[in-house]
Amino acid sequence: MSTTPAAVPAFQIIKDFLLKEIQAGTWKEGDAVPSEAALAQQFNVSRMTVNRAVRELTSEQILTRIQGSGTYVAQQKYQATLVAIKSIAEEVRARGHEHRSELHELSAVEANDALAEQFQVDVGHSLFHSVIVHFENEVAIQVEDRWVNSALAQDYLAQNFTSKTPNEYLMEVAPLQGVDYSIEAVMPPKLIAEMLHISSKDACLVLHRKTRSQNQIATIVTMWHPGNRYQFTGSF
Repeated sequence: MSTTPAAVPAFQIIKDFLLKEIQAGTWKEGDAVPSEAALAQQFNVSRMTVNRAVRELTSEQILTRIQGSGTYVAQQKYQATLVAIKSIAEEVRARGHEHRSELHELSAVEANDALAEQFQVDVGHSLFHSVIVHFENEVAIQVEDRWVNSALAQDYLAQNFTSKTPNEYLMEVAPLQGVDYSIEAVMPPKLIAEMLHISSKDACLVLHRKTRSQNQIATIVTMWHPGNRYQFTGSF
């Protein structure tokens, strides 16, 4: 016996609409979004329904409310984190140096139990996996081991990642909604050490990063950097 899918709640429809317009650039950081009264009229719902959508986006730091003024697109917090979300190619070129990359793996993989849990998807969900080594003036400075949610980047496997970095492509198709990251110093496994042309006894700085887009986990990436060739910088 088949079952009819549950209808999407009205507040979620409004929430998705607001988020989609922000990600499309219709409203940028600091721009006012339509009033609750206007949204209630547009979607033919109660003010209470609109208020729930706005409250949830405010708690997720997508919107910000100013008493007596209105509701605005919030400054995205990931832009103020210690590790900027930008292409390593851009970072290298900003130093006046030459960037190139070597592609070691690019494939489609069905999510196992562990990956399904990390991406919050069903086991068997299609993910993309890439492993790329980035060079600065012919010196290896990063191994990028990235998993990507295929639902948000369907053409990932068709990209030429020797001319465009995964980050540059993903910023186009899956605008960031949020990011979590951690940094640790560890000894590299043999394969990573070989890719970076270092000894397995040389410590690496490792950045683990998970990004979100369109209310989904977009990517999970581990970036290995030779500890004696790389440093993380930033300001608050």
